[in-house]
Amino acid sequence: MTNRLLSYLRDIRDRQRIAIALSKGAATMHARRIDLTQPSSWEFSGFSQNGEDGVLDVLRSQLLRSDRYFVEIGAADGIENNTAWLLVAEKYSGVTFEGDPALVERARRVVAGYSIGAECHHMFVTLERANELKSMLLYQQPDVFSLDIDGNDYHIARAILESGVRPKIAMVEYNSVYGPERKATIEYQPDFDFREAHPTQLYYGVSVCAWRALFEAHGYRFVTVERNGVNAFFVDPAHFERSFLDAIRGLGFAPNRYQAMKFRKTDAEQFALIADRKIVHV
Repeated sequence: MTNRLLSYLRDIRDRQRIAIALSKGAATMHARRIDLTQPSSWEFSGFSQNGEDGVLDVLRSQLLRSDRYFVEIGAADGIENNTAWLLVAEKYSGVTFEGDPALVERARRVVAGYSIGAECHHMFVTLERANELKSMLLYQQPDVFSLDIDGNDYHIARAILESGVRPKIAMVEYNSVYGPERKATIEYQPDFDFREAHPTQLYYGVSVCAWRALFEAHGYRFVTVERNGVNAFFVDPAHFERSFLDAIRGLGFAPNRYQAMKFRKTDAEQFALIADRKIVHV
């Protein structure tokens, strides 16, 4: 089978995935009964793996001003991620970063078909390159910022915030094995790969408590985690009505459902599996 034919077949499959995601998202979006005080009622999933599309949908609707621009680090193939709904369904512009060149090429084909205002960059984001991002953004205060790189997330986010980039809404992956109270992350390694860091693949990322400490130190407010225990959401209060934020009763912590099903262990028991690795307390 030729490379051209393989590429053609991948494009067909990707178009089918996009159509399915749009249909699933529309159905679950309209089935919601939204309570603005309860983020669990906001969730729906079209392109996102969990309820992220829905949480972002409600938060975006409450913005005082929107630039319709997103930034995502760890965007995979441009279809199953946290900003594809914005790109495809909402016609946002934005910029994505991904370390795998094959995934970047597929993402560029997706963007070419659905947007004229989005860019896909091949970049494995390290601390040394984090400051480069600022000059690559059209807006320094994007509506949505998503970070999911299964590794140095805390260190990269801190560098980006310190560079002056200030998203209105930030969505970041957390690792529930650290539990709800431990302020912890991994030791920074420029070439970190969670698939090689530990046989369980549980040694990665950052705790939700550490995320709260970092974002709150930069003036952000914690909103919620989604019910599958993968992502946490923060907002810059300058871009929302205070009455809306004060009324929110978000979920403070949830165990990662996928890891719980895989290991059949509690978060504390999962943490014991990686206790021999260096944990950085922040």
